[in-house]
Amino acid sequence: MDREWFEKDFYATLGVPKSASAGDIKKAYRKLAQQYHPDTNPGNVVAEEKFKEVSHAYSVLSDKKKRSEYDEARELYASGGGFGPGPGGPTGAGGGFRVEDLSDLFGGGGGFGDLFGGRGAQGSGPIQGEHLYSTVNLAFTEAISGTTTTVAVDGASVCRTCRGSGAEPGTATSTCPRCGGRGSIALGQGMFSISQTCDVCHGTGRTVTTPCHTCNGVGTEHRVRSIKVRIPSGIKNGATIRVPRKGSPGRNGGPPGDLHVRVHVGRHPLFTRRKNDLRITVPVTFTEAALGADVTVPTLDGRVTLRIPAGSDSGKTFRIKGKGVATAKKGTGDLLATIEVAVPDELDKETRELLEQLKTREPDDVRSHLGVS
Repeated sequence: MDREWFEKDFYATLGVPKSASAGDIKKAYRKLAQQYHPDTNPGNVVAEEKFKEVSHAYSVLSDKKKRSEYDEARELYASGGGFGPGPGGPTGAGGGFRVEDLSDLFGGGGGFGDLFGGRGAQGSGPIQGEHLYSTVNLAFTEAISGTTTTVAVDGASVCRTCRGSGAEPGTATSTCPRCGGRGSIALGQGMFSISQTCDVCHGTGRTVTTPCHTCNGVGTEHRVRSIKVRIPSGIKNGATIRVPRKGSPGRNGGPPGDLHVRVHVGRHPLFTRRKNDLRITVPVTFTEAALGADVTVPTLDGRVTLRIPAGSDSGKTFRIKGKGVATAKKGTGDLLATIEVAVPDELDKETRELLEQLKTREPDDVRSHLGVS
C-alpha cells in the first residue's frame, strides 16, 4: 500500500464522486488522459505530472480489490484509526498504538490483512508492472478500415538472458537466509508484530548467488521492443488503445503492466470526418446545377452516382446513406456530399458571347430582398 493512499484523494483526481461506477471512472480517466497526455502537451512538465497522477489514480480505482482496500485505508485514516497520539495512543487508556510514519506501519506497502502477522508486506506479494506509453501514426484509410501495425516500445522488459530469474544461466537461486523465503520479516513493537519487506531479498524470498551478467540480477533490462497492435475499424484521431500485459514486467510473480497506444490519424485529400459521417466537396458546372445532372462521386469503397436536381444551389449538401465510417458499436455513418459550382478562370470568345446572351434573360434583380437595390 502506497503512502499516497492516505495523502491523496484519487476520486478528486479523476473528478468523480466516491460512489462513481466503474464505467464513470473509466470515462473520466479517458477524458483526462487525452487532455494531459504527453503527446498532446509536448514539453509541458505540469501536464506530464498531471497525466501521471491521473494514471496512478485510475490504476487503483479501476481495480476492484485495490479500490476496496483504498476506501478502507482512507476511512481508517480519516477516523484516526489509531494513528498519532491521543486517547487511543500508547499513553492513553485505550491501549492503542502510535506510528510516526505510515511506511513503518505497512512495511512499504500492504493491505490491512498484513498489519498483524498476516501474509507480510506487499513487497513479498505480486506487484503489477508499470504501464508503458507509445504512439502510432495511421493513414486516414487505415483508421477507417482498421489494420494491424507495429509500434516501438522503449522501456523495461524481461531479461532475455536469464528470462527474469536474475540468476546467471546455469546457476540457481536460493532461499533467502534472512526471511526464510517469506519475503518479509516481523518486527516486534509492543503487543503487535508488524511485517516489513525483507531488506536482503527485497520481498522475493530468493537470493541470487551469481547475478545475470546482462541485468545484474534484477531480472529486467531496458530495451526497445516491437509490439503488434490491432487497430479497430473506425478509430478516431487522438484515441488510445490499451494492449493488456505489454507494459513493464511485474515483480514477485505479478502481471505485466499494460501498453497504452495513442493514435494519430493523417488527413485525406478528399474526405473529412465528423463523428461517423464523411464529408466531400463535389464540383459541378453551372449547367449541371441549373439543369440537373447525374454525377459520379467517389467513396472509400468505390463510386456512386448522385442525382443533382435542377436548380440546385452551390453549397447544397446531399446525404448518401451508409457510405461513412463503420464502427462496431455505433453502426455506419453517411457520406455528406456538398456541391460547389465551378466558375471557369478564363472564357473563350464563343463562351463569353453565350453567357452575354444568357445575362439578358436573367432576373432583373436577384438581390432585391437585401434592400440595396
